Order: sequence, then C-alpha cells, then structure tokens
Amino acid sequence: MVERIIEISLKNRWTVLFIAAGLFAWGIYSIQKNPIDAIPDLSENQVIVFTEWMGRSPQVIEDQVTYPLVSNLQGIPKVKNIRGSSMFGMSFVYVIFEDNTDIYWARTRVLERLNYAQKLLPNDVSPSLGPDGTGVGHIFWYHLDAPNMDLGEQRALQDWYIKFALQNVQGVAEVASFGGFQKQYQIVIDPHKLTYYNLQLMDVLKTVKANNNDVGGRKFEMTDMSYIIRGLGYIKNIKEIENMPVSMRNSIPVRIKDIGSVQMGGDLRLGIFDMDGTGEVVGGIVVMRYGENADQVIKDVKAKIKEVEKGLPAGVKFKVSYDRSTLIEEAIDSVRGTLYEEMITVSIIVILFLFNWRSALIIIIQLPISVAVGFILLETFGISSNIMSLTGIALAIGVVVDDGIVMVENAYRHISVEHEKRV
Repeated sequence: MVERIIEISLKNRWTVLFIAAGLFAWGIYSIQKNPIDAIPDLSENQVIVFTEWMGRSPQVIEDQVTYPLVSNLQGIPKVKNIRGSSMFGMSFVYVIFEDNTDIYWARTRVLERLNYAQKLLPNDVSPSLGPDGTGVGHIFWYHLDAPNMDLGEQRALQDWYIKFALQNVQGVAEVASFGGFQKQYQIVIDPHKLTYYNLQLMDVLKTVKANNNDVGGRKFEMTDMSYIIRGLGYIKNIKEIENMPVSMRNSIPVRIKDIGSVQMGGDLRLGIFDMDGTGEVVGGIVVMRYGENADQVIKDVKAKIKEVEKGLPAGVKFKVSYDRSTLIEEAIDSVRGTLYEEMITVSIIVILFLFNWRSALIIIIQLPISVAVGFILLETFGISSNIMSLTGIALAIGVVVDDGIVMVENAYRHISVEHEKRV
C-alpha cells in the first residue's frame, strides 16, 4: 500500500505539489480565522442563573429562592451537575452541561424551565441568566482619569454612557461597572414622627412607588382635534419626593418631608476599587462572549474607546488597568520566533548531513505545510490558538522532520548506489 502511494506520488509530481500548496493556503486561511488567546479556556460549559432579593438573609434566600430553582432546573437534557450558592440578598445557580453542548442551546433550555420555576418564587423575585461568557472572559479592564469629577458623577458617566457604547462591540457579552457611588434618592424616616402620625413604613413605600409612575389615559376629541390624556408621574428631583402626600390628618396632607428628610446619596457599598494606592477610581470590566476571538475583540474595544472618548467631558480620559492583548501578542511572537529558529536549525543540520540542497529543500518545505495542517485541525475542532496549542506545535517540529530526514536520506542513498553501479 505504501509502495503504491509512493509510486502514484512520483508519477504525479505536479498533483502532489498542487495538493501541498492547497493545504498550505488552507492553513494560512485557518490561521486568520482561528481564535487567538493567551490561555486556553478550560472552564466548564455552564449557564448561570442570578436572582436578587435584597434585604433577605442567606437562609431565607436558600429556602425560598435557591432550593426551588435547583429542584426545578433538574431534568434538563445534557446536564451534568447543578450547584447553588446563597448569600445576603442574592442567589446563584450554576447549571453545568456536557462539554459538547452548544452554549446557546443550553441557555434556551434553562430559560424555558425558568418560565415555570418563577411561579414558585416569592412575588417581585425574577431570576435572570448571567452573561454568555466564561471564567476567563475578563479580557480588558479600564478606569477613568477624571480629577475634576466626584466618584458619583464618574459612576453615572460609566453606567449611562460608556457602558452602553462598549456593549455594542461585536463579541462583548457584558461590561461590568466597578467603583464609585451609584446615585439614588434616599428617604431618612424619623420613627417618632411615624408613630405620631400613626403611619407605617409600608405606607411610605407604597406612596413612593405609586407616585413614581406614568399613567396612561384615553383619547378624547374636542373641536375636531384629538387629545391623548396621560399622567406624568416620574420623579425628577428631591422636592417632588418631599411633597408626596402619605396620608391625611384633619384634612391636611401629611407629606414625606413631615416625617423625614430626602437626600441624594450613594448606594451601599461592600468594597472599593483603589488604583495603585493613589485613591478610588471608577471603571469597567469587558467580558468576552463565549468562543470569540479575544485578540480581535480587544482591538474592537480599543477602537470603540477612541470614539467614546470624543464625547467625554473635558479632562476625562481612559486608563487601561488590564489588557490581555499584550500577553497574547508576546505569546504569539515567542512561539512564532521559536518556529523560525527551529526551521532554520533543522535546515542547517539537514544540509550538513546530506550535503545536498535539493534533499534539504524537501524537508524544509515539509515544515510549513505540517504547521499549516496543524492549524487546519485546530480550526476544524474549534480549538483556539493559545500558549498550550502553539507550544505543542513548536515541540512537534523536531518530531515532524524525523520521518522526512529518514525517507529522504534513504532515497538519496539508494540513488547513489544505483548511480555507482551504472558508472
């Protein structure tokens, strides 16, 4: 069989060269299409279900949220394991699927099951799916350099302008904000005044909720004109909250300002983000979508940042906190340099041992074609180009040329023997 293949190859040299050139071109195309990352993604194929129910203890979260979700998510096809985690005000359920499961098929199955499981949860509790990223998806961190803005204004700029712009970048699953203060209206209630007016805290909550809403009305016609009636009730400033009536006392409305004070403050924080000990900063974490090209996504994010920077207030600039592209480029350059060095070294050794440049050329041509075929297989099986895969290719070069050296040297020896017999 082997002799037959060799015979056919020798009789059809141009066909063999054409096939080799085609494999090399296919390999170049695969290199350009194959996702590039610094580290291999070995994280589990999982879907995260996140539920928030603020103010409740971990035990209550476990009994009323986590346990019902874990119980009802069981039975989904291709699920290996389900893990639940409960903490103060939050619940996390990790649905682990088999490795060959399509991530978006898995998210659809989980979402279908959540439609039923939500009926078993307390009122106003709505579970949601986490971003379609992985544990190694944090590819880019940035923070704002804004010396003339307080932390609350910086966080508002991040949440309502920068975050929305970067989330539109192809391949970005989420932009998570960190640092600063999230602005909110805060009502500080005086319990003695509540007792004096015979009110409860729920009365205040219902009043604020009812008054922070638009109300739709009907259409009516007058003098051949149609008018749409609607009530505008969204809160715009502190004064509107202060004047909200909670109840009536002797035909006099009891307003929120009569039982407490209203102020603009920051949400409760469980930590801070400090930059090199120089003070707090505000920024974001760019999370890459599952299976995307990390190097290309980072380039697109940087290009988008340049566009966003044009619309920032005067004196506000972006600063990079973490950029994986540096590690990616250095890893690729290191492996590429190793490939070049090994090809040159092997070529020199072959020439020295065979003293025939045509024989050495056969082996030298074999190296790039073998590497190209390796990238074709990486692209076919969905394996990214990372430190592990590229290092494997670099280590295999020494083994790849062994068979070529043996075959070429053996053919060269037989040709020499036949030539000496004829002479």
